[in-house]
Amino acid sequence: MTVPAYPSFTQWHSNGRHAPYLRSLKSAGGILDLLKVQRPAGDMSRPALPDIVLMEDMLGCRRVRGDLGGGRFDVATGKGALAVAAPNFATTVINEESHLLRSLAFPLAHWQDVLDEAADGRFSFETSCIYGRVFVSSTIRSAFRNLWAICEDEGAPSRLLARAAGCEILAELSRLGGAAFRPVSGGLAPWAERRCMELMRARLSEDISLDELAAEARLSPFHFARMFKQSVGVPPRLYLTQLRLEKACELLETTDLPVTEIAQEVGYSSNQVLARVFGKHRRMSPTDYRRAARGPVPSFARQ
Repeated sequence: MTVPAYPSFTQWHSNGRHAPYLRSLKSAGGILDLLKVQRPAGDMSRPALPDIVLMEDMLGCRRVRGDLGGGRFDVATGKGALAVAAPNFATTVINEESHLLRSLAFPLAHWQDVLDEAADGRFSFETSCIYGRVFVSSTIRSAFRNLWAICEDEGAPSRLLARAAGCEILAELSRLGGAAFRPVSGGLAPWAERRCMELMRARLSEDISLDELAAEARLSPFHFARMFKQSVGVPPRLYLTQLRLEKACELLETTDLPVTEIAQEVGYSSNQVLARVFGKHRRMSPTDYRRAARGPVPSFARQ
């Protein structure tokens, strides 16, 4: 493997030769980057970059050949096909037709610990058999789809969302790459679950991270994310959304605060974001919820 020529996959697509093909970019502060790239037919090779890159083909391509770090390949891809490019490897990719990719870029510095834990300390970039394979994974596609949908609603992914989704995806990639993988055997201890929920409630307006919650439970982020879901039934990010909606509903019912202030109070960047989250989970706008919760205005109050 060669020395990286650019500091990240995102920097290459923003400033390198492939910059004209970048259609959208959402970043969680260098923890995880989401990119949509429209590639033309032809040579789409790139230099070595220090990120693991997961790609989803949105359209399919009748022929793609090259090397993503696991040896030469020559395949046709279908809609929704997945592939992974190795870090610190100068990839070769030649397409016979244009295609649309959604990509996740995992900076290795932020994710090496997760890979080590997912593979019980036995992960190796040299021996993993996942690179360059075209494959289908319902687990990864579901995580990918949910991550992208939340970002479409809320903008750049939060640190909690990025880290939790990354743990889930990289764990599955490690398993598919041949690493031993132990299923989660239990949930959080009651004291750890209680303290994490209290911390989330206390910091609803902040971009709290998975690492902070894991530290509260005295666990690694990788194990915490899996054990939280085992205990609570939903991932940490979804539970935080539930808490934010509960608090927003309370404020809509009991105060006259503008919706914009309520959105900021519960951790959303704007009233538009809160409206999209409300529409998804409550099937109405915050204003309609306030009106319905308070009931009709008495006739004497209108006089």
